[in-house]
Amino acid sequence: QVQLVESGGGLVQAGGSLRLSCAASGRIFGMGWFRQAPGKEREFVGATTWSGGIYYADSVKGRFTISRDIAKNTMYLQMNSLKPEDTAVYLCAGRSRSGPYYYSETYDYWGQGTQVTVPS
Repeated sequence: QVQLVESGGGLVQAGGSLRLSCAASGRIFGMGWFRQAPGKEREFVGATTWSGGIYYADSVKGRFTISRDIAKNTMYLQMNSLKPEDTAVYLCAGRSRSGPYYYSETYDYWGQGTQVTVPS
């Protein structure tokens, strides 16, 4: 059983930056970030695959950057130019098989979530 531990959330003013981290306890095929705002469905943010591919949702493209430290088995989400609409609980996810990286159902493991708040 793989465990994912997230860190790095918080409150930041619009236009600011935050970096989230997600450390995995075991080897996994791919990792992703999702977010969920109150009253809304879980939303794909970005993902990375074992081969090194990185993908983003259109809503964050150009502002968010995913990176991965293979040696530390850790994925990062650098979030710049944050907007109030980015406010959500951000969840790290891991998957042990191939599949659509943008579907939450593809993922087998989930972190506890970390709150990101950007006041309007």
